[in-house]
Amino acid sequence: MLTDLDKEYLWHPYSSTTRPGPVWQVVGAEGVHIELADGRKLIDGMSSWWCMIHGYNHPVLNQAAKDQIDQFSHVMFGGLTHEPAITLGQKLVEITPEGLEKVFFSDSGSVSVEVALKMALQYWQAKGEIDKTRFVSLRRGYHGDTWGAMSVCDPDRGMHHLFKGMLAEQLFVDSPSCKFADQWNESHIEELRALLSAQSKEIAALILEPVVQNAGGMHFYSPEYLKRARELCDQYDVLLIADEIATGFGRTGKMFGCNWAGISPDIICVGKALTGGYLSLAATLCTERVSDEICGADPGLFMHGPTYMGNPLACAIASASLDLLSQMEWQDKICDIEPLLRVGLAPAGELPAVKEVRVLGAIGVIELNQPVNQSELQPKFVEQGVWVRPFGSVVYLMPPYIIEPEQLQQLCAACLSVVSEL
Repeated sequence: MLTDLDKEYLWHPYSSTTRPGPVWQVVGAEGVHIELADGRKLIDGMSSWWCMIHGYNHPVLNQAAKDQIDQFSHVMFGGLTHEPAITLGQKLVEITPEGLEKVFFSDSGSVSVEVALKMALQYWQAKGEIDKTRFVSLRRGYHGDTWGAMSVCDPDRGMHHLFKGMLAEQLFVDSPSCKFADQWNESHIEELRALLSAQSKEIAALILEPVVQNAGGMHFYSPEYLKRARELCDQYDVLLIADEIATGFGRTGKMFGCNWAGISPDIICVGKALTGGYLSLAATLCTERVSDEICGADPGLFMHGPTYMGNPLACAIASASLDLLSQMEWQDKICDIEPLLRVGLAPAGELPAVKEVRVLGAIGVIELNQPVNQSELQPKFVEQGVWVRPFGSVVYLMPPYIIEPEQLQQLCAACLSVVSEL
């Protein structure tokens, strides 16, 4: 069987080669369904790690890929340009928060974070502020698996704590204690204010995931925290980096998490849903203040350049995906999904194994009192006809935007069934 060869040769993400968890062979995917080799079709509640917002095998995105590949699939971006990248760059500037006017493409979300960190460092070097070399991040935060990105992830409870001591030593403040709808109290921001006040001379930027800390436990926090963080960064002359890789393109109910607070960061990272899940592509956008400062000092350019930067095939699909998003009235879609998640997951709040149920936009979360054994739980979801992949102590749903009410109800029912057995 192919799955036997998989175990012999392949190493899956966050997995063991000596004690591999179960895997299921996929032979097709259509709409919100993943088809397995044994003929079963699973409703995907994960959007394939949050990126497949339009569902699988979408005819518009398929056509965009075919049209572009018939022209050319890739050219280097150094010294060359092309219409797909130009068009996509213009669209990103138009839909991201105001003031983000320069677009730097990269291969993946983690790399876009690396780019953002390097932009911040090179910005301060260009200004002659050579001591501003550290970053502030929120505990429970997650920003990717590459080396620089790991350094701004939670150093103690995050998935990269094994590398503590080997990574650049950054500064951390507690995850915001104010939940999304909590009444604001200035004490919620005091730790960040005190840190910036005391150490701003060495801080290049604050990096955070706006409104939702995703891989850190699907924690939702008050937009007021984000608003005040922007004000403090301005007050203490620190750049603000918004990691919108997971929160971007409508997932929270706003186009970007920053929109909940009405703020614009100095640098923003986008990825995941950018191409509708078809190809890996990310972008780091910054203000002209940042780009002009970097390019106005020695060596007069930004020191980064991925091989597949601005890949025309990925850019063409991403541009078509953004068009689909605008045409589908995505806000109405999210407004339809959110109440169904609230109603469908609410009964879990009465179960003894459950700590809290929370919903924001097209994100539904059941937080458990104890971490789960993923290898034991995953087959139970497959038996229910759904693809739901828990992690840590959360069972969550982030479905494609095209999901129908009855499909979403089946997802919720499956979550209740599996969690009720814990």
